[in-house]
Amino acid sequence: MNDAFTMHELASDMAVQVTRSMPDLPAALDARMETLWRNAFARVAAGGAGELFTARVCSADTISPTAITGHVTEFRRIVAQIEDPALFEVLSLRPLAVSGVVRCADGVPVGRRHPAAIYQPGMWQLPPAGGVDPSAIDAAGRVDSRAPLLHELEEELGISGTRIDLVRPLCAVEHPGSHVTDIGMLRTTELTGAQVPDAHRRRGNTEYDPLLCIPFNDLSEFLTNAGADLVPPAAAFRSRAGLLATN
Repeated sequence: MNDAFTMHELASDMAVQVTRSMPDLPAALDARMETLWRNAFARVAAGGAGELFTARVCSADTISPTAITGHVTEFRRIVAQIEDPALFEVLSLRPLAVSGVVRCADGVPVGRRHPAAIYQPGMWQLPPAGGVDPSAIDAAGRVDSRAPLLHELEEELGISGTRIDLVRPLCAVEHPGSHVTDIGMLRTTELTGAQVPDAHRRRGNTEYDPLLCIPFNDLSEFLTNAGADLVPPAAAFRSRAGLLATN
């Protein structure tokens, strides 16, 4: 795994908590972010990857094995920081995402991201993956990090949460530049490698093309051949899930 990526250990009972509100920003900085947002919005739409949403998502402030604390921020701010990584010095955003490994009866799903996606375009990923939004926060500020994962499973792969067993957090991987922080989780399903792509074709969205289920015996070769086209957190997640030896 690239040393530029930061891996955070997570305990099985790790908790996520929103502890502060979103800070106000100077007008000049807000205008700069608006320009970056509009440019990114137009580029993604022109590339056929859909429209960027204007909702709010969770961002981490502190990360320890037992707790992640943070706040809710505008997705617009996150896009601006992805577009201009130097903004991290001012915004200090670590957008939280849920990702990881689905272990099927005989393989592991992988999907290629849209070539015009705002983040990691055209790369192979262990689906599903997505941000943590305010719908996962209760009245006390506690964040249910498993709820977004179940939502993404159904939306992206067409798999109902009743067909999935959420086992445990694996680790969190913070990306250089964007500082997106993926919470990796192992989940298992009794579905076969043929049934998962079938569910994706019938009920999932178009975020991944293609969506494959790689047999366990072929996984190492597939990941090696994917090379730089594989999102780096996948190496940490599949190792922590016990699917392959640590490199």
